[in-house]
Amino acid sequence: MDYSLTEEQEMLKKSTRDFLEKECPKALVRELEKDTKGYSTELWRKMVDLGWMGLVIPEEYGGDGQSFLELAIVLEEMGRSVLPGPFFSMVVLGALPIIADGTEEQKREFLPGIAKGELLMTLALTEPDVTYDAEGVTVTATADKDDYIINGTKLFVFNAHIADWMLCVTRTKNGANPEEGITVFLVDAKTPGIEVTVLDTMGDDKQCEVLFNDVRVPKKNILGDLDRGWDVISKALEQATVAQCAVMIGQCIRVTEMTTEYAKTRVQFGAPIGVFQVTAHRSVDQ
Repeated sequence: MDYSLTEEQEMLKKSTRDFLEKECPKALVRELEKDTKGYSTELWRKMVDLGWMGLVIPEEYGGDGQSFLELAIVLEEMGRSVLPGPFFSMVVLGALPIIADGTEEQKREFLPGIAKGELLMTLALTEPDVTYDAEGVTVTATADKDDYIINGTKLFVFNAHIADWMLCVTRTKNGANPEEGITVFLVDAKTPGIEVTVLDTMGDDKQCEVLFNDVRVPKKNILGDLDRGWDVISKALEQATVAQCAVMIGQCIRVTEMTTEYAKTRVQFGAPIGVFQVTAHRSVDQ
């Protein structure tokens, strides 16, 4: 089986790398770590112009209709440059679940805005016990006429402080097993009762605590089926895992490049350390 990239995919990889090497130097990454937003609006607009936000969004909703592989190629290069910002949370955690499980009305409402880079989204899944399975979902959503009222706390929600909408994973009933009774809601982040706090993390990566206090959401904002939301989330987690692996591969490539360059220039005992066998073996193993 041939796993090599097509000519078009190689062009995408090269153009993405060239762009990020020019527009996202290490100095900018360090600067954005301390920025309250966590990303550069100028760089963001340039990425929008390149069509990255709509890369996997179908053409009928304003995107390019490319495959997940093209997205993974871009994510790998983003990982290599340690690109800060909400791209992953917006496209991988926000757009992909809507593409897979959204109604036609939801797709037309959200996907064009994502493709234009104007609608920032994220996924609110994990809670204080920090698990990625259905048993850890305790935030409740209680029916009230044509709405649901959400209460509880979500933790480590990426970029919630700048998000326009959140996919909030809730428990709408207690079923025979933890996967039953999970429902995903599209929640306007400006809805009264939502309180967002940016957490102080080692990576300065803008993870947030999100408190839901009697947050009212209309029934039409259910993503997927009522009480069957774990089907939505399980697919989203599979895609997010592969996407994050692409990011990490890019990061590993960059670390290898930095290590090799250091071994060529760091002089010890009158010679670059790369000429010593142990260092050379370790560089090859990477």
